[in-house]
Amino acid sequence: MDSFESGNKLGKCPYKISGDVSKTKKGLIVLQEWWGLNDQIKNVAVSIGNMGNFVTLVPDLYRGKKTTDNEEAGHFMGNLDWEGAVLDIQGAAKKLKSMGCTKVGVTGFCMGGALSLASAVRVSEIDAAASFYGIPGDGLADVSKIRIPLQCHFGTKDAVEGFSCPKSQAKLREKLDNGKVAYDFFSYDAGHAFTNETSPNYYKDCSDLALGRLVDFMNKNL
Repeated sequence: MDSFESGNKLGKCPYKISGDVSKTKKGLIVLQEWWGLNDQIKNVAVSIGNMGNFVTLVPDLYRGKKTTDNEEAGHFMGNLDWEGAVLDIQGAAKKLKSMGCTKVGVTGFCMGGALSLASAVRVSEIDAAASFYGIPGDGLADVSKIRIPLQCHFGTKDAVEGFSCPKSQAKLREKLDNGKVAYDFFSYDAGHAFTNETSPNYYKDCSDLALGRLVDFMNKNL
């Protein structure tokens, strides 16, 4: 796996890339759930790239660690250097632009959704952002300061308190409204991780609709 330079104290960040920059100048960073850089997120990135004609890049924010165990995934996410992860995302955006992409978007799921919102605030190289069921803490990013196009996707049955539940979603929307952020917010009759085929909450109809909206949004803004 290749790697790019990152301001993260861990140094270079491994990544998986797909697409051909000779055929498209639109770059899209796809951010992992708390499981790590597994086959599921790599396949999602390839699928989104094919749907929208994007060059997609998935940074390995855990530096090789991955799991299928909920408890271990919780430890991985809990021990993540979130500031460093934002620097990794900035490095990924710079990598795509150095390859010839004229604009770069970011999207992510669960943990990656929270980091997508944080990147929308803190990474100047990002031109558009889309978050799936994840919200960053106020200490990481003030979402009211987002000044790029934004799209959000959440489930009305999401039970992850303080991170993506309906109450958290309402607080997110209030902050975005107070900051006069230009955003679209889509709600689905689904639970957390409804786009992940390996999740018990996977809901194909909602997933297809949400990912189609993501592709249209990124094609409009990249």
